[in-house]
Amino acid sequence: MKLPTKLDHCVIHVSDWARSNAFYRDVMGAELVQRSVGWAYRFADKQLNVHGPGVQPAEVARLPVQPGNSDLCFEWDGPIARATEHLKKHNVPVESGPMQRFGVNGAGISIYFRDPDGSLMEFISYKEPRP
Repeated sequence: MKLPTKLDHCVIHVSDWARSNAFYRDVMGAELVQRSVGWAYRFADKQLNVHGPGVQPAEVARLPVQPGNSDLCFEWDGPIARATEHLKKHNVPVESGPMQRFGVNGAGISIYFRDPDGSLMEFISYKEPRP
């Protein structure tokens, strides 16, 4: 049975607002949304709520997210080689890939890299022939 749900947001933790805001804006393409304390990173109709300096996680978060503990995948709308070029332009090293992976649209080609706190990031492309 399909339920009327879709992903709204998830939470990451950062240790330095300026460094992370620059990374998520310039490298990941996020819209920065200022909150009463801190920031959120918006990607079209999805959002990363961000815990960082000065933010108190809600009590319901039994084990708050720690900096570097996230693993996030973003779809790259184009060939993965362009994603690699984009990361190089921003001095972000590719840690692994390109390699075949599986995402919401099936088989794709992915590269892996890290955000400034060490969280694992992935760009997946469905726009090219599979190896």
